[in-house]
Amino acid sequence: MTTEFLLTSVILTLTPGPGVVFTLAASLSRGAKAGVVAALACTLGIVPHMLLALTGAAAVLAASPAAFETIRWLGVAYLLYMAWGSWTGTGALTPSGGGEAPSYRATVTSALLVNLLNPKLSLFFFAFLPLFVDSNAPGALWRMALLSALFMAVTLVIFVGYGLCAALLSEHVVTRPAVMAVLGRVFAVSFVAMAAHLALVV
Repeated sequence: MTTEFLLTSVILTLTPGPGVVFTLAASLSRGAKAGVVAALACTLGIVPHMLLALTGAAAVLAASPAAFETIRWLGVAYLLYMAWGSWTGTGALTPSGGGEAPSYRATVTSALLVNLLNPKLSLFFFAFLPLFVDSNAPGALWRMALLSALFMAVTLVIFVGYGLCAALLSEHVVTRPAVMAVLGRVFAVSFVAMAAHLALVV
């Protein structure tokens, strides 16, 4: 059962989402360290959702349209904010070396918010974990916590991998303003698409 959970987690985490896009943007513009910081912060952004699931609050969130809608629209607004930063070159794609490059603290804050304001993660833990844990078995809560930690570990490894791969191209990107501008547009469109999906589908 743990193997099935691990394989499913790998497949889900490999699928590009807001965290992956943010990590790629940070790595491409500011190198491996920024990418690793972004990956770590995105992973930490999962913790609140995990705690909601373990305490049963995720069920309350899922059953409360007002609470869910509030978080959902905050998530939409933040993704659009990220899109604007990417489009204008003032967000994660601001290269290091320029006076306006985001600090690591700003990178951590942005990465945390990317996942913190994603209600799909709460629903993921609420709906996904019970498939692999018998809630009536002894130690069910601890098993859920263990699987949640495993999911976070998978997320961190894959996000760091994405970041390090993107960092290999960083030197070839930041020295070409035209390429940076195109990438900014690409990431901006990606954030807008994810915001639209969160607004219209979830």
